[in-house]
Amino acid sequence: MKPTKITWILVVFGILLILVPMIYAQALMVSQPQSQRTKDLLIGPGEEWRNVTHLRTAYGYAWADIIVWFPLLIAGSIGVLKGKKWGYALWLAGGSISLYINIVLWFSEREYVLPSQGPLVYYTYYWGFFVYWGIAVILYSVYRLSKERAG
Repeated sequence: MKPTKITWILVVFGILLILVPMIYAQALMVSQPQSQRTKDLLIGPGEEWRNVTHLRTAYGYAWADIIVWFPLLIAGSIGVLKGKKWGYALWLAGGSISLYINIVLWFSEREYVLPSQGPLVYYTYYWGFFVYWGIAVILYSVYRLSKERAG
């Protein structure tokens, strides 16, 4: 299962536009959840956490990303570049998590982040890239694994 151009595009997109910014954002969240820099980055400039549940949810998502999602993205990317089936299986898991949680966030954070960032940034950088990448790696992984199984 040699990597294709699509494999490389998804890996580079995932690392540069998703993983690197998320490591920064989630590291800020777990280390400085009440700092204005964290709130400006995660929920919009000048915004405050809606309530304790909003803060705790964002804090929990940050830890879940660090413990579960980052390793899936990193290991899966290494695996697909090595042409391993397990890499695609890990990508399926990581893409599913990315799609699931970011659809929830797309709607739940809309009231706060959309007005402060505008629709282009909101539907691309804030939540869209995670949804789009999740869909792409799920479809691509299913395709590659089914093609390998059939061949």
